[in-house]
Amino acid sequence: MKAIKFILNVIWLLFCGIWMALAYVLAGIICCVLIVTIPFGIASFRIAGFILWPFGRTAVERPDAGPASCVGNVIWLVFAGWWLAIGHLVTSIPLFLSIIGIPFGWANLKMIPISLMPLGREIVPTDREWGAR
Repeated sequence: MKAIKFILNVIWLLFCGIWMALAYVLAGIICCVLIVTIPFGIASFRIAGFILWPFGRTAVERPDAGPASCVGNVIWLVFAGWWLAIGHLVTSIPLFLSIIGIPFGWANLKMIPISLMPLGREIVPTDREWGAR
């Protein structure tokens, strides 16, 4: 199973992972330069790692996320989230043009919610038990 995840991650990395991860890193750098938005930058870097190597990991909501995460997500959505969501949409279109790329296109579309609202979520391995999440 680990070999399959590795192969999927390598294919993902070559076809869209590197480009989307670079977009998240750019958003993170801009957020860190603005100082007040450093928490957004940290979230962006965290998601960049997830976008770079997604198979075998998933994003789950944190139970301790409060109203500050909600407010932060609205701010993120307005300034960076929709750009990144459009990036996921645009990179999924060429993936849907080939038989092999269709699952990767769907995986790319499934990442749109985390690109729109990243705060209050954490990235965990998929082999971790649900009770431990």
